[in-house]
Amino acid sequence: MPAPNRTRARDLALELCKQFPDAPSLQLARKLRKDHPVVFHSTEYARDKIRHIRGAKGNRLRSNAELPRTPRSAGELPPMPPSLAEPFEPFVMDGCQRVGVISDLHVPFHSDKAIDAALAKLEDNEIDGLLINGDYCDFYAISRYEKHPDARSFADELKFCIEGLRHIRARFPKARVVFKLGNHEERFDSFIFQRAPELYGVDACRIQDLLKLSSMGIECVTDQRPILLGKLPVLHGHELAKGISAPVNPARGAFLRTIHTVAVGHSHRTSTHVEPDMFGREVAVWSVGCLCGLNPRYNRFAKSNHGFAYVSVSANGDFDFENYRVSRDWKVRTA
Repeated sequence: MPAPNRTRARDLALELCKQFPDAPSLQLARKLRKDHPVVFHSTEYARDKIRHIRGAKGNRLRSNAELPRTPRSAGELPPMPPSLAEPFEPFVMDGCQRVGVISDLHVPFHSDKAIDAALAKLEDNEIDGLLINGDYCDFYAISRYEKHPDARSFADELKFCIEGLRHIRARFPKARVVFKLGNHEERFDSFIFQRAPELYGVDACRIQDLLKLSSMGIECVTDQRPILLGKLPVLHGHELAKGISAPVNPARGAFLRTIHTVAVGHSHRTSTHVEPDMFGREVAVWSVGCLCGLNPRYNRFAKSNHGFAYVSVSANGDFDFENYRVSRDWKVRTA
């Protein structure tokens, strides 16, 4: 059967069918009638043109349909498109009853004496789990900020970071060690996105491969996922909604953003906030101090303090949180 003449009405109907392939024919016909009343003297006339194009006017025209539509039952709704949303579940650090939490070492700008004091205390506590809770690396050389000319190269930074991880692993050879990415580790992915997007996803260009984590038996947590120590969720801190960048009490700032019991780092300050919810249930939030230098070039008079935490986890998920400071004389003190 020869193809029908390409009239103005057919051209308009064909264009609309291409634009909205899953829309009902009657809906398209009404749009054609409204947009082109001179060409389409009635909705039924417009619908007839659409049905011709879709091959919906009997078996004879179906074989010549220009834009055949998937057959549906009367009244059947078009399907929703597949979702691109990915599941976002916490990382469960189970199997550990005595967990040390350290964050914000910012290697190679770390404080070796503060780190030694913290790790010695965790050794005394005989931890069976260690959470490195973000910003272990500084990645100064690939940050978007202005660099000081005396700064080390990125290769040098990586070397320091790997050596530090080997030292930590050697001190806790039997512990489960988990490495969570903070905002400073995320600098690497941002650098790849901006400078060499073709390399994103290549195994050799993943942070866990650069730091040789798997060879040291260290697990890596990405995508800003919270980590569960029993019933206690732990975040680095940069994942939370921005607003108050440096609240007087960082723990209270985290409480206002989560309204949930949580432990965070990121602020480089030790603090605690306890407040009941509307049902009188206690909500406790902690921020943990850092283990880096306290007077960086970009903020010589920062209000930071050295610190770390120890979490004892019961079989039912209940926990006790001990927040520690490392004083200027390198002694560990309770917060």
